[in-house]
Amino acid sequence: MKELYYTVADEVFAEFPGYVRGIVIARGLTNGPSPDELTSLLRGAEESLRRELGTGNPADHPRIASWREAFRKLGMKPAEFRSSIEAMARRVAKGHELPSINALVDLGNALSLLHLLPCGGHSLDDVSGDIMLRPARGDEVFVPFGETEAESPAPGEFIFAEGDQVLTRRWCWRQANHTLTLPETRDFIFNVDGMPPVGADEVLEVCREMEELMARFCGGDSFRTGLLSSGSPRASLS
Repeated sequence: MKELYYTVADEVFAEFPGYVRGIVIARGLTNGPSPDELTSLLRGAEESLRRELGTGNPADHPRIASWREAFRKLGMKPAEFRSSIEAMARRVAKGHELPSINALVDLGNALSLLHLLPCGGHSLDDVSGDIMLRPARGDEVFVPFGETEAESPAPGEFIFAEGDQVLTRRWCWRQANHTLTLPETRDFIFNVDGMPPVGADEVLEVCREMEELMARFCGGDSFRTGLLSSGSPRASLS
């Protein structure tokens, strides 16, 4: 079987030298509806975020402002294209509860809120090629979550892709139908994006926390945690 790799392109680190992406590769999970204990953890994370933000504007928090600045540097208007953590934080800060989707999705959302970091997961069950965070050429294919019409990314925007199939557009903005985390997902990769003032040590701690929570709520045959950085931009998916 061909060995598959996960890479962050040099161009990403050239623009953002302090950026790191933590990953957890999990195999043999048993996903499904969240038990009450996990739903309570998600609700607690929502309350934690509301206490952290208080009555302030989420955009002013350093962990969100850094992503607004990164998006602005890439030519994206932050008010039009919000990082996943900003979009989620704004929703929760207004008093809305996030819907419980399934155990893996709920765990990712809870950790994202608790640490105010963009976190996301992808099913590896249908991944058959190398995956990479890289600038788009502009001719790749993206089918947004919940839709059927394909679109292409803007040239130069950062995409997470398997070959020419886009998994996430605009770095950490919007996910595709391909590699959605479903109740039947067994193999899974969890991503944690760290941008200064958040450093590598904290990102790895979040990854280890996710590994422990997955083992607790979803079982699993094997777990592997790592960090993609300018000095180590590639990891094996095997």
